[in-house]
Amino acid sequence: MSPRSSAVFLGAVSISAAVAVTAGLGGPAPARAAGANLSAAFAQTSVWTSGYGGGYTVTNRGGTTATGWTVEFDLPAGSAVSSSWSSVRTQAGQHYRFTNAGFNATIPPGGNENFGFNVAGTGLPTGCTVNGLPCDGGSQATTTPATTPATTTPTTPTPPPAGDVVDVSTAAQLQAALANAAPGQAIRLAAGTYRGSFVTTKAGTAAKPITLSGPTNAVLINDGPSGDAPDCPAPTAGWDSGYGLWLASAPYWTLRGFTVQDSKKGIVADDSPHTTIDGVTVHHIDEEAVHFRRSSADSVLKNSTITYTGLVQPGYGEGVYLGSAGSNWGCHGNSGGVDRGDRIQVLDNHIGPFVAAEPIDVKEGTFDGLIRGNTFDGRGISGQNSADSWIDVKGIGYTIEGNTGTFAPPGTFANGYENHNPSTTPSFDNGCGNVWRGNKSDLGGVGAYAVKISSVSQCAADPNVVYASNTVTNARSGLTNIPVTP
Repeated sequence: MSPRSSAVFLGAVSISAAVAVTAGLGGPAPARAAGANLSAAFAQTSVWTSGYGGGYTVTNRGGTTATGWTVEFDLPAGSAVSSSWSSVRTQAGQHYRFTNAGFNATIPPGGNENFGFNVAGTGLPTGCTVNGLPCDGGSQATTTPATTPATTTPTTPTPPPAGDVVDVSTAAQLQAALANAAPGQAIRLAAGTYRGSFVTTKAGTAAKPITLSGPTNAVLINDGPSGDAPDCPAPTAGWDSGYGLWLASAPYWTLRGFTVQDSKKGIVADDSPHTTIDGVTVHHIDEEAVHFRRSSADSVLKNSTITYTGLVQPGYGEGVYLGSAGSNWGCHGNSGGVDRGDRIQVLDNHIGPFVAAEPIDVKEGTFDGLIRGNTFDGRGISGQNSADSWIDVKGIGYTIEGNTGTFAPPGTFANGYENHNPSTTPSFDNGCGNVWRGNKSDLGGVGAYAVKISSVSQCAADPNVVYASNTVTNARSGLTNIPVTP
């Protein structure tokens, strides 16, 4: 279990506007739009032994749109921001200044935007200001309109989403849409941050798949996990898995365009075959970014970007995870005791840098997948739990073609592509019958082979094949350790 905790709200601490504005980080804070009343609230999103992940939510409590924001704070000696996102960061000593990125500068009345960061060390922010005033918003001037006698309007329950198109703009609306999704529906995310537990058990059909789509700046965040977990992961009352988005027994979904970040796992498909994930962004994840699990066969991941995984458990921070290790079939082996994530396609994605485990891990007992046209940036591969290659293939009959991989420090790197042959019950020729063709590999002077075949004898009846169309540069040993097929 990841040490990620539920979000710990720590509030905001005031310092004088004069101190913040003269902190020496590039001039005064941007002017506030008249009537905008900004506050900024800090929360930790994950905690580990030597640091934590956290962020601020900037909220406009006024009546006029804010057109820019700057949040500043101090960290105690011995703690430092090591990475950040959704903002522009500058630093002077222990004082940090974060200004909005282009996509999250504008905050309408009642709206909010957020940014996040990782800290090496355990010290928490102090002296927070937003646009030069205390982050609690208490000192900001507001204009009080003339009052009129209050009237009470009866409230009516909000009906569940219905219709062919369901537009959502809040976390509660998204949760309701996922809970009540129907075949053929298109759920559309507005730009913004959606913070909570997002899970669906509703199935589409081949003729009427369900679509969840949104722009890149529609961001799903799960600050969990929380509650008592069941023995095997399954949607359970009172338990938050911490997954950014979870499809559970929900086949025929298409996920398109949005972002998942700051979660225990990114996107998990359990017993959800025919899932299509297209053009999503997944980053800053405690463990793996995308996991096709419990026989989520005939699925596709394409045109997507994955970075910064394994923030808490580096050896379990895969970019893409196909199937389950045989040791986990007791939970996830729902097809004759096996997790049969067969015929999954991973196409034209950009995976890395700072994916701590393998960019793609192909597990035993899975068959006939296609991994094509991807770009692997190996910077940051951790080497933990044998994570030292772009792809580790334990499945059977995979085609790996037209991919481009590079490695450069930092990181631990043994070979570009590897196969292994774990034994399982029931028995399969794991790690056999795979084909590599047309892949380009730059091993950075560190890796030995572009394709390292671990055992030839175990696959005598169904050999692995490495074609001469593969190329390698900066290898310590060469293209492959087996004879090349013309």
